[in-house]
Amino acid sequence: MTQETVAQDRSDSYYGRVLGLDYGSKTVGVAVSDPLRLTAQGVEIIRRKSENKLRQTLARICELASRYQAETIVLGFPRNMNSTIGERAEAALAFGRMLKKRTSLPVVMWDERLTTVAADRVMDETGVRDHKEYVDEIAAMLILQGYLDRLNAGLPVPGGIEDDD
Repeated sequence: MTQETVAQDRSDSYYGRVLGLDYGSKTVGVAVSDPLRLTAQGVEIIRRKSENKLRQTLARICELASRYQAETIVLGFPRNMNSTIGERAEAALAFGRMLKKRTSLPVVMWDERLTTVAADRVMDETGVRDHKEYVDEIAAMLILQGYLDRLNAGLPVPGGIEDDD
């Protein structure tokens, strides 16, 4: 699927923002990094009425990528606990290919196992009662922060989705 690449040279003072996405059947949680790629902040949750209605979702992500001048998109990749790729992961891969085609940005698939559990835990610890209202946005923040932490540690990160040609 993807190859491992080493984090890019960090000599510039401006690295560019990264958009983090938690793709679900009816929602997409969105987070964005600061320009130095140190921290992830929640942006919004994009909601749709049906799983297959993606046109408006893709358009909104394009708007956000443009607004924040994103240079990369990190998309949560929900592997099964035994590392196999199930139905949800296949759907995320298909969505990632659509994003890459629509935005022309690199799309990195990031292992998101247990991020929703971690998001629920964060909300419990901070006293948030309505988890469904915020869980996807917090999960997007956790996905993106995991990517940023690994990138900033100089460790290998997954490459982007390969072109189909």
